[in-house]
Amino acid sequence: MGTERIAFPGLGLEFNIEPVAFSILGKPIFWYGIIISIALIINIIWAMRDTVKFGFKSDDIIDFVFYAVPAAVVGARLYYVIFKWQDYSQNPLEIFQIWKGGLAIYGAVIAGVITAWIFAKIKSIPPLKWFDFCAPFLVLGQAIGRWGNFVNREAYGVYTNLPWRMEIPDLNGITRISVHPTFLYESLWNLSVFIFLMVYRNRSKKEGNVFFLYLIMYGLGRFWIEGLRADSLMIGNFRISQVLSLVLVMGFSFILYKRQKLNKASSKIVDESISNG
Repeated sequence: MGTERIAFPGLGLEFNIEPVAFSILGKPIFWYGIIISIALIINIIWAMRDTVKFGFKSDDIIDFVFYAVPAAVVGARLYYVIFKWQDYSQNPLEIFQIWKGGLAIYGAVIAGVITAWIFAKIKSIPPLKWFDFCAPFLVLGQAIGRWGNFVNREAYGVYTNLPWRMEIPDLNGITRISVHPTFLYESLWNLSVFIFLMVYRNRSKKEGNVFFLYLIMYGLGRFWIEGLRADSLMIGNFRISQVLSLVLVMGFSFILYKRQKLNKASSKIVDESISNG
């Protein structure tokens, strides 16, 4: 069991955590699922408390979660399988064995956004207003969920000797390696984005800006962190998540810039009309 531990030797920390928390009727219950469930419960409770302030109903949260969670799981799995098709083409039945790992957060985000748009249309809610409300909770869930990667000893970075390096078993389970704790980098970054968005959401007057800032800020952090990852999904020599992050950052930064420019032009026209009136 010695090589199974997770250590931060530069910080004097060491953990002995098995991926399986306990079993029920012989079926393993993984810490990863428990951590995701905790994140979901926190978000549901917090979001339900915020609904009145933003003109929604608490039932909207429950209804949305009912559809969004399975959609996110399917999206995360499909995204991973598409870019790892060479590993599944010979045995397609393994696609359904998600307990063996293989979920990609960008797939979950894409599926979640599509589900949120459809849900908003059905409920006659302005989609961008709904996106703005949900975005902070999405990134909070990502911040908490990354600790599932810690328990599973996955989503880690390349070799490093930095003081905060993480020491884990190598793939052979015999030797140990010191790597960047990229799960921690992203968790802390996402937590910072959550705090910023929660503050900004109370001040924003333009629907969509909170959501756009989520995509930009998450994309910036993910672009940097993905460059340190040792297990990136690839297209040729390019890391898929880096490419997507760059597209999101550039695309939505341009949208915000054009919105700001349009607002200034509109304000100028209104001021001139008042002056001439």
